[in-house]
Amino acid sequence: MKQDGGRIRVVEIFESLQGEGYNTGMPAVFLRLGGCNLACPWCDTAFDSFATLEEDEVVEQVATFACKALIITGGEPLIHAGLGGLLERFKLLGHWIGVETNGLVAPPEPWRRRIDYLAVSPKALYAELYDDDRMVRQADEVRIVVDGDVQAFCESMRDRIEADHYFLSPCDRAGEVNVADAVRLLGRLNRGRRSKKWRLSLQTHKLAGFR
Repeated sequence: MKQDGGRIRVVEIFESLQGEGYNTGMPAVFLRLGGCNLACPWCDTAFDSFATLEEDEVVEQVATFACKALIITGGEPLIHAGLGGLLERFKLLGHWIGVETNGLVAPPEPWRRRIDYLAVSPKALYAELYDDDRMVRQADEVRIVVDGDVQAFCESMRDRIEADHYFLSPCDRAGEVNVADAVRLLGRLNRGRRSKKWRLSLQTHKLAGFR
């Protein structure tokens, strides 16, 4: 997605605790970018409602928070051509940078060098779009939403994406959360596995009532 004159599509910037995955509980500033290359029916993010800001404005707003951990999410952050400039500036300012992506398109190598933690959440609904030549093949974490019969997809992503951690996330559809389905799938995926087991990742920020 092209940006006009270095401008960045921003949904919101806020400070909270990471609610999912390996870094659950970590204080961080969240920079949520607008726009996405997918349209998951259960998505809980208003990624099409955004303000278009200058790069300097984004940096200044993030700098109002004392926390130096920054998580860039979306929508889909890796579709933004302007992300490279932001990564460079935030790294020079001493930020630890995490990026959350659906993994369809791997970040260019200069971007990847500035990302401290890459969390990939492939979407089974769009399995046919995951092309080995373009998708993320190495990450710190893989997190898959259990939005149906996703066992074969999980096994495929486990083989195709090398990561330190693998998680299943229950799907939240209008307040109905299929935790039991996710737990049952954990058992099937982990049967006989002694290392790098799949773990459960809940949206603890929703359970705890924080943003």
